[in-house]
Amino acid sequence: ITTLINHKDKTKKSDKTLQAIQRVGQAVNLAVGRFVKVGEAIANENWDLKEEINIACIEAKQAGETIAALTDITNSNHAESDGQITIFTDKTGVIKAARLLLSSVTKVLLLADRVVIKQIITSRNKVLATMERLEKVTSFQEFVQIFSQFGNEMVEFAHLSGDRQNDLKDEKKKAKMAAARAVLEKCTMMLLTASKTCLRHPNCESAHKNKEGVFVRMKVALDKVIEIVTDCKSNGETDISSINIFTGIKEFKMNIEALRENLYFQSKENLSMTLEVILERTEDFTDSAYTSHEHRERILELSTQARMELQQLVSVWIQAQSKKTKSIAEELELSILKISYSLNELKKELHSTATQLAADLLKYHADHVVLKTLKLTGVEGNLEALAVYACKLSEQKEQLVETCRLLRHVSGTEPLEITCIHAEETFQVTGQQIISAAETLTLHPSSKIAKENLDVFCEAWESQISDMSTLLREINDVFEGRRGEKYGYLSLPKPMKNNANLKSLKPDKPDSEEQAKIAKLGLKLGLLTSDADCEIEKWEDQENEIVQYGRSMSSMAYCLYLFTRGEGPLKTSQDLIHQLEVFAAEGLKLTSSVQAFSKQLKDDDKLMLLLEINKLIPLCHQLQTITKSSLQNKVFLKVDKCITKTRSMMALLVQLLSLCYKLLKKSETN
Repeated sequence: ITTLINHKDKTKKSDKTLQAIQRVGQAVNLAVGRFVKVGEAIANENWDLKEEINIACIEAKQAGETIAALTDITNSNHAESDGQITIFTDKTGVIKAARLLLSSVTKVLLLADRVVIKQIITSRNKVLATMERLEKVTSFQEFVQIFSQFGNEMVEFAHLSGDRQNDLKDEKKKAKMAAARAVLEKCTMMLLTASKTCLRHPNCESAHKNKEGVFVRMKVALDKVIEIVTDCKSNGETDISSINIFTGIKEFKMNIEALRENLYFQSKENLSMTLEVILERTEDFTDSAYTSHEHRERILELSTQARMELQQLVSVWIQAQSKKTKSIAEELELSILKISYSLNELKKELHSTATQLAADLLKYHADHVVLKTLKLTGVEGNLEALAVYACKLSEQKEQLVETCRLLRHVSGTEPLEITCIHAEETFQVTGQQIISAAETLTLHPSSKIAKENLDVFCEAWESQISDMSTLLREINDVFEGRRGEKYGYLSLPKPMKNNANLKSLKPDKPDSEEQAKIAKLGLKLGLLTSDADCEIEKWEDQENEIVQYGRSMSSMAYCLYLFTRGEGPLKTSQDLIHQLEVFAAEGLKLTSSVQAFSKQLKDDDKLMLLLEINKLIPLCHQLQTITKSSLQNKVFLKVDKCITKTRSMMALLVQLLSLCYKLLKKSETN
């Protein structure tokens, strides 16, 4: 649509331009047709929204057909002489149709979104209803039947909430959803063993306490998912950023730096109060029993220094408001730089304190001695030893919870801060549940189910320790400016072991001319994927190997097209190269399938098909060579070559799919 609206009105129109515009129009109409089919299918399944969705689908279809009609200019010269309206005679018509299309598509998406939300809420309600039955169950046979149903409902809920998590654009909500879903996933196994233990030992208080803890945590997690999906905050929920020191320092620095532009931007009192709130939060570090004496002294020293430097800044600020001299302006700049430096030093000290404490703690508890001993005391039925090691686990839990609180302050991003909160809650709850599970086993040392139950809770603890190690690494990455390197895309292959040739792919930004060239190449690639999809749709047997490889290649090529627009799952040149390697490999697999198919054909047809295959094979090898080649600091050149080669391969793919389909039909009729 953007291409059609932005195309330049030239008096002289080449055949190539006319064909390109017509293909763009057809591609839009085809895409709208597919979109409408999905919309209508959703409408048929949801009677309460059927009328609204169908109206929006009709509008979208009409707009798509209008765009196709206005761009149908193969015989442009004849059309204009005959008075036919085209994009060249009525560009406003295309603009109106595009607006209607975007409006109606948005309506369908919003209505479909309501359907998805309703599905998730319905699924949650089913899970809750089954959980209530599980809580009241009194026999093993009944429990097995209900738990089987519960398992199926949890799988459905996991799929729906997982799809929603992938669709979320807000990283903060994404992290909250991931945390809630992690709780549900781990608690499902806990619920099984905790419930079985309760049924085996119905009069054991610690077993009931253990089970209740699991049910409560799962209900909270289910509610959290619904809050995120419906965008509603629970009562009393506070904004987490209000207690994050790093966020406070960032905002404070922005405020003092604004004084360079506007001396009356805010009051001195407001600035002083903001700093005091930040320094008050550092008491979480200085008051902690786990902070070393050296770190505590350094934090207090830097806090005092920041206060003094703010006083100096305020003094110069007052002078600058009355005197507009160069020396005062320089003094103000110096004061701003000094306090910024002090706050940066404070950030470093806080980060060092929290991460060093976390690293030491993880190292110290890596062997899980306390958990192993608790299991042993349980099997031995040693209540005295249980009391001693339960106390030790409680101490370990408090250390980990405190460390998570400190890590929250230095997490650097909201998603990581949410992960810290999740870790804190997990240690808090799981610690108590391990103790109740260990108590049950100690009271019933020969009980296999009680032992299995304790093992499950201990595994959850060990898993969270491992997750905390990953979290610590990510916090360090953000602090040191390495954020982004660790984030992979599930649809992409893993990086190669020997990826030295990719060092040259650090983004050196292309200039506007290069960007325009890549965008133009990408558009042609996008149109070819549309052509390939049209050919694929002709095939009755969609499970045919040739169709599957063709669809896979078309899908990857579409991702490359999105990359040229700065969209889609491919974010860096390295992602692009990884995808192209898979694309080339898929092309070779396609040629093997086509060769196998050619053996069923008569000699003339077989020769015709093999000639086409022999064009594609060298292109696949050439693309593989380009992706492996090293072009020092010439990222654009490499990307340009790759996309050009991919375009040639896609053009051949379209021809191959068409030829294979015709030859298949011909062989079926003979």
